[in-house]
Amino acid sequence: MPSNTSPSRYRVNLDQLMQLYAANYSLMTRLFPGPLEVGQILRLTPKLGEDYLLESKELTRYTALYEIRQASAQAYNYLQPQLLVRLYHDARLAEVCASQQIYKLKPRYDYPNKKMHHQDEKHQTNQFLNDWLVFCLKQRIKVEFA
Repeated sequence: MPSNTSPSRYRVNLDQLMQLYAANYSLMTRLFPGPLEVGQILRLTPKLGEDYLLESKELTRYTALYEIRQASAQAYNYLQPQLLVRLYHDARLAEVCASQQIYKLKPRYDYPNKKMHHQDEKHQTNQFLNDWLVFCLKQRIKVEFA
């Protein structure tokens, strides 16, 4: 009996992604004072783990763009977590726009692909931000201007 084993195509679950964006916005506005002026940097110091820097890159009437990166200069740049996060204040959403060497995250990637991105790379990256923000909340991070 032949089985129908055609590969299933990944479909973006927009509801889940928007819920994640909303949760990330809520966590970011809860953890960090805002809005920061362009160029201002916060040092985030958890009880455990490495320090991070949150830098304001852009501020408009309805959005803010922040870069989150590890403060340590010990490891190679490409090994250090680095995220570019856009906050949409009118919609109350926070979206990871870029991560590591991916400068524009697509909602879905064909698989396999040249750069070996996961099919749901955008969702995974936003989930990473969410996990990190929850970690910061549980750690009661120390937030101070750098």
